Amino acid sequence: MSSVPKRQKLDAAGDGNTSAGPNEEESDALEQIDACQNEIDALNEKASEEILKVEQKYNKLRKPCYEKRSELVKRIPNFWVTSFINHPQVSGILDEEEEECLHALNKLEVEEFEDIKSGYRINFHFDENPYFENKILTKEFHLNSAASENGDWPASTSTPIEWKEGKNLLKQLLTKPYTNKKKRNSDYKTFFDWFSDNADPVNDEIAELIKDDLWPNPLQYYLVPDIEVEPEDDDEIDDNEEEAFDDDDGEEEGDEDLEDEGW
Repeated sequence: MSSVPKRQKLDAAGDGNTSAGPNEEESDALEQIDACQNEIDALNEKASEEILKVEQKYNKLRKPCYEKRSELVKRIPNFWVTSFINHPQVSGILDEEEEECLHALNKLEVEEFEDIKSGYRINFHFDENPYFENKILTKEFHLNSAASENGDWPASTSTPIEWKEGKNLLKQLLTKPYTNKKKRNSDYKTFFDWFSDNADPVNDEIAELIKDDLWPNPLQYYLVPDIEVEPEDDDEIDDNEEEAFDDDDGEEEGDEDLEDEGW
């Protein structure tokens, strides 16, 4: 049982004496509250262990569904790049040329480690493309000591990208000015900047969005309708033109009146 901290002695009002702290009844109550808290902590720990087992069980049950979905997705051209572009946060780090590159992305998969709390990896599978030689790019997260091979955690690693000559988008895009307004509020300037950066694996918002939002249900983003800028309302244009015409008429009539009066 953890020890109960003593209450700070308070000055008694008026006579300068100090209170002697909790009386016997209060001390007994505090001891019992502490015992109850220990029981609650033990149950919470047990609940976490049970929840982990359930998650592991359903991860295995979901795996065949994810694999079937991946095969079906291959029949839809540009499924993943479209889902990325339509995602409100992920799209914020996509440059136009990166979008072209991601047209070669034919499969995305997220694999959680056996101990879910220890980490996960995100695999990007690519067709042959003019940008790099890799067929698979992997970003892996080790979030506790159980997942870390060298004892350094939390940590993340990224597959080195084998850029083809003159096609290093990371080098090219980091020197360009922003072309996507959404990027101004992002920690990363481009998608490949995010992929290659491993400075703060615990607070990697893009990775968490891919793992917890985009990967479980990409269809909701693929099916988002294109949002087009609506042209200015014709009626509004006509009204503006009429107002301008009326103003011109008023000025002309005023000029005629002045002439009639001899001005």
